[in-house]
Amino acid sequence: MAKPKIIGVTGGIGGGKSTFSNILRSKGYFVYDSDSAAKSLQDNDSKVKRKITELFGNDIYTSAGLDRKYLAEKVFSSSKLLAELNKIVHPAVFDDFKKWIEEHVHEEFLFVESALLFSCDLNKYTDFDIVVTAPENIRIQRIMTRDKLTLEQAKARISSQLPEDENVAKADFVVYSDGKIELAEEKVEKVLAELKIKTLN
Repeated sequence: MAKPKIIGVTGGIGGGKSTFSNILRSKGYFVYDSDSAAKSLQDNDSKVKRKITELFGNDIYTSAGLDRKYLAEKVFSSSKLLAELNKIVHPAVFDDFKKWIEEHVHEEFLFVESALLFSCDLNKYTDFDIVVTAPENIRIQRIMTRDKLTLEQAKARISSQLPEDENVAKADFVVYSDGKIELAEEKVEKVLAELKIKTLN
């Protein structure tokens, strides 16, 4: 039996990739959420927790778990610390992702959602990549509303990621998100149809 095709779903924060992924799930497709996986590993993997504590100090974990607000303040103001954190988390996510693929080997398509698909080389596991994006002003508004951030904080989150034009340049498919769920459904169907054609060639 043929192995599943691995499809990356990416795009900058606030671009709409999670909505795209949720529509895929509603249609019965499996989507690996690398962000959720990273958070789970940071909370539950003893090796990851030890390395994060060594990097940020004992106060990074409280009785309630990882202090994500404190962590965000640290890494979004220091590219060096962000890079060091990524060196801890990304390899653990890669290993977890490979195990997940093995658990779903009978699927036609498997999707992986990751804002860092290209910048952390997760795309080395993918056959095709989809970028879901939106104009920066819309992305900023979505981030501010969703995460209760200031304008400056939202811009900092965006600037910490790969520039959107670089994401678009590397994509096999580009989906423009305007927030209308009916159009989003149509766009997902269109990409799925094109994927099926590409995998037949």
